[in-house]
Amino acid sequence: MSEKIAVVTDSNSGISQEEAKKLGIFVLPMPFIIDGETFYEDVNLSQREFYQKLKGKAVISTSQPMVGDVLELWDKVLAQYDSLIHIPMSSGLSGSCATACTLASQYEGRVFVVNNHRISVPQRQSVLDALTLIRAGKSAGMIREILEKESFESSIYIMLDTLEYLKKGGRVTPAAAAVAAVLRIKPVLQIQGEKLDAFAKARSEKLARTIMIDALRTDIETRFGGMDQVYLYAAHTDNDETVRSFVVQMEQELHAKVVYSEPLSLSISCHTGPGALALGCSRKIDRYL
Repeated sequence: MSEKIAVVTDSNSGISQEEAKKLGIFVLPMPFIIDGETFYEDVNLSQREFYQKLKGKAVISTSQPMVGDVLELWDKVLAQYDSLIHIPMSSGLSGSCATACTLASQYEGRVFVVNNHRISVPQRQSVLDALTLIRAGKSAGMIREILEKESFESSIYIMLDTLEYLKKGGRVTPAAAAVAAVLRIKPVLQIQGEKLDAFAKARSEKLARTIMIDALRTDIETRFGGMDQVYLYAAHTDNDETVRSFVVQMEQELHAKVVYSEPLSLSISCHTGPGALALGCSRKIDRYL
């Protein structure tokens, strides 16, 4: 009899509880501390409510899932499955991966934690890849090995509408944020693996879009072997209308289909604020099937 394998991730993947049910996976909601009160993403904190609080100047911070919540979910899943693959956010951006690895040692080889080096839409793609590999008959150990081998095979660029929220987090100085606001600069950030770094500055959204599309095109051609080797996606923070036009522009200029357009995870939104626009890609795993 084949091994019955479950997939568990956290809400940093951008996968909602409703979508998780449709996919047949399990999502651990991430906690957010808002004005001293704990909320759980997509449980008692919706995207709309989060942005209302963010725009209302609430003090928001992120936190790791409670150990008890992780263990409770794993126990529930393992009552139905032989083993589970846990895909948390990047170990370089949170301690939740290291915590999960420590906890997994209590489960006698039934829990496989993937050190995924991803967050948001690339993390989401890892979840979808895991499901594909399960259907292909791969073991839980082999799936972890493949996902970790491929963990850096993604790229994402994010245009910010403002530096105000990076200033709040101490990532830029108040002076730099003020200058950017006066000059209407649109900063472009890059996520490569587990690092979130400054990439470019643009004097308009139009130019920022061009910078991101050109940068991703270069990555696809030089790192990933061409457009047919990647999944292409778009993302945003509370910016639905703009992302729709951006998807059209991406498809026209990159001559490829955007496979999905999703909100960025709320943990990223804490730092970017509303109005951000992003695009990215992940290498396909076809060669393992």
